[in-house]
Amino acid sequence: MFLSSFFIALTASAPLLVSAAPARPTKPASVSDTLSTEFADVLEQLESAFYCQALAKFQSSDFTAAGFSSSQIPIEQFKTIQADEATHSTVLQAALKSFGETPITSCKFNFAGALTDVATMAATARIVENVGVSAYLGGATLITDPVLLDAAGSILTVEARHQTILNVLSGTGTAIPAAFDIPLAPNEILAIAGPFFNGPCDVGVPANPTLAITNTGTVAPGTRLTFSSSAINGSTDNLFCQMMLGGQPTSIALPFNNCVVPPGINGPVAIFITSDGQPLINNVRDRASAQLVAGPTMAFIDTQPQTLGSLVRGTNSTVASTSTVTISPAEASAIIASATPVALSTSSLANSVISTNGGPSEFTGMSPDGNLIVNGWSLM
Repeated sequence: MFLSSFFIALTASAPLLVSAAPARPTKPASVSDTLSTEFADVLEQLESAFYCQALAKFQSSDFTAAGFSSSQIPIEQFKTIQADEATHSTVLQAALKSFGETPITSCKFNFAGALTDVATMAATARIVENVGVSAYLGGATLITDPVLLDAAGSILTVEARHQTILNVLSGTGTAIPAAFDIPLAPNEILAIAGPFFNGPCDVGVPANPTLAITNTGTVAPGTRLTFSSSAINGSTDNLFCQMMLGGQPTSIALPFNNCVVPPGINGPVAIFITSDGQPLINNVRDRASAQLVAGPTMAFIDTQPQTLGSLVRGTNSTVASTSTVTISPAEASAIIASATPVALSTSSLANSVISTNGGPSEFTGMSPDGNLIVNGWSLM
């Protein structure tokens, strides 16, 4: 999930992706590229572990009870997504080794609050996967090596496909809700993903304060949003909520105590709390951070459900009905944010060696000459 993916030349018995670029010897990468790749790997491990634990916990009957017309539809897709995330992590780790770096291999994760039932898991997965898209998009500005930038684009397209599938599986969402996605910086990504870390994990980036939406039930135009955050103390009279939409030049700024979802919104929304009403710029280079109080959190405002989703969920799906108490993506956001946060160190990842916790298996594929080739870097 995040900044860089790499192509592997494998033996004929284990073909995956083949790079036509000539192999380059092990060489150091820039500090920015190294930290970006390490951060990407940790987030890929998080995603892979999430789907592994979900698939291990829920049975076929759990999916049909959640409203799916066939349990095989979500199970097949979740297995495919999990395999992709595990492969991303494996290859990112191989690339780090080709840089002469030691990958981080043991940040631990806790998804207990997101795996209470299938509806909660599916809604949380939708948000987590959208965070992956935002992370790759926003992180592209940190890459200095054009080869890595090209690789980042290749994995971004896969993360976007995952997001589309999860939008369909939701039963209420639009498969492709907007023409543009929302870029988020690493510290913004950790405001959403950080609470899933179970214990200290040095990711080289300070996390923004976590923000939770406390509304229950469906969030729609006209809903007044309420929030909680450890960073919000005392009077909220001078605070603002900022709704960031894909493709819009700036956020929608509203008073904190009158943060009403406006009409015309459909799909993912990144929500920040700030100390002034100046709209935030919708790119990670120019976005102001001095006035940030908490967030973002990510929620989906589903106003344009499509027929495709009803085919997956079925006409009697409880999830597709806005009159039920089935978890909404906004509630999933609150579950993510209410998980026990951990201290995320800001020291360099290059000096960290962490043991593994349910992450992808060690990569063993080799090219015909016995060398592992990772997008032009040969790992002897």
